[in-house]
Amino acid sequence: MLPTADSGTTPSGNPLDYPLAHEPKTGDASVVEVAPGVLWLRMPLFASLPWINVWALADAGGWTIVDTGLKSPKTLEAWEQAFHGALAGAPVVRIIATHMHPDHVGMAGWIAERFQAPLWMSQLEYLNCRLMAADTGRKAPAEGIGFYRGAGWGEEAIERYKARFGAFGEMIYPLPSAYRRIVEGERLIIGAHSWTVVVGRGHSPEHACLYCEELQLLISGDQVLPKISSNVSVYPTEPEANPLRDWLHSLAHVRASVSGDVLVLPAHNSPFTGLHARLAQLADGHRDGLTKLREALQTPRRAVDVFASLFARPIRDELLWMATGETLAHLNYLWKAGEITRDTDAQGVWWWQRRG
Repeated sequence: MLPTADSGTTPSGNPLDYPLAHEPKTGDASVVEVAPGVLWLRMPLFASLPWINVWALADAGGWTIVDTGLKSPKTLEAWEQAFHGALAGAPVVRIIATHMHPDHVGMAGWIAERFQAPLWMSQLEYLNCRLMAADTGRKAPAEGIGFYRGAGWGEEAIERYKARFGAFGEMIYPLPSAYRRIVEGERLIIGAHSWTVVVGRGHSPEHACLYCEELQLLISGDQVLPKISSNVSVYPTEPEANPLRDWLHSLAHVRASVSGDVLVLPAHNSPFTGLHARLAQLADGHRDGLTKLREALQTPRRAVDVFASLFARPIRDELLWMATGETLAHLNYLWKAGEITRDTDAQGVWWWQRRG
C-alpha cells in the first residue's frame, strides 16, 4: 500500500474521528474491547507497515477470528499469547478471512489446524490464494517478464522480479483443503449478533467486509482505510484487467450498503468514524490521479514515466512492483474508456498517449 497525499481528512477539511481512547499493543496479550463481544488485537508485520488489526468476535462455544496476520515466528508467538491471555483459553470455532493477502490469511491454516476450526472466505479469494501459493518454487513465467518489460522496467528490476517470484506461498501457512464460502448480502450469525457480508472488488478479487447494523460496526479489512490508500493493481496474470473501475464501483456499493454512522474497524491504522466522507475522499483521490494522467499523456509515455502523476513520493526499488501495478490500473481505466491509446514498440514496451 502506498501512502496518499491526504492525511485522513474529510473533503470539508474536518478530520476523521478516532474515538477509542486506547489501542492494543503489537504482538502481546493486550486487547481492546470496541463493543460487547468484539475484541481488537494487533499482529506484527513489517517495518514500513508495523502491524495489522485482527478481530475476535464472541461466538457460541468460543471465538470467531477475523483475519489472522502474516506467517512468521513473531505472529505465532503473538497468537499463543492471545489464546492464553486475551481470549481466556476459549477455542477458536471459526476463522473468517476478509481476503487473500498474506497479512490477512497468513496464519489461517495454522489456526484452523490447531482448533479444527473451519475457514470462511469468499470463493474468488480462497481459490486465488490457493493458486498464488502454488507458484512457490516455480520460475518466473515469460508472461510476467513480458508484462514488466512492457511497463518499462529495466533488466535489473526484471532480475529482482525473477528472484522474488513465488514468494507468496512462503508468507502463508497452507490453507485448509476445504472451506465455507461466504457471499455478498449473506447474514452471518456470530454469537448474539448478525453480520452482513459486503463485497468489494479492485484491491482483491472478492473482498468481504462484515457489517453489524445492531452494533454499528464495519470490519472493513483493506476496503476502507483511514490514512493510506489500498493498492489497486493490474498483475501479469490479467494484463488487461480494469480493477480501478471495480474499485470505484465498490466504494459506491459500500456507501449504499453501510450506514455513515458506523465505527469502521480497518485492517491498518485505527478505528474511525466518517465512513462516507472517507469513501468520497478515496474516490476523489483516484479521479485526481486520472486527471493528472490525462495531462501527462499529451506525449507518449511508459508506465514508469508517469509515477509522479499518482504518487506523492519517489518510487524506489522496494515499491516499484506496487507502483507499476497501480499505475497500470489507472492507465487501463483510461484505455478501456477509449481516452488513451497503447502502442507496443519492437522491444515489447507499451507507450501510452491521450487521443486527439
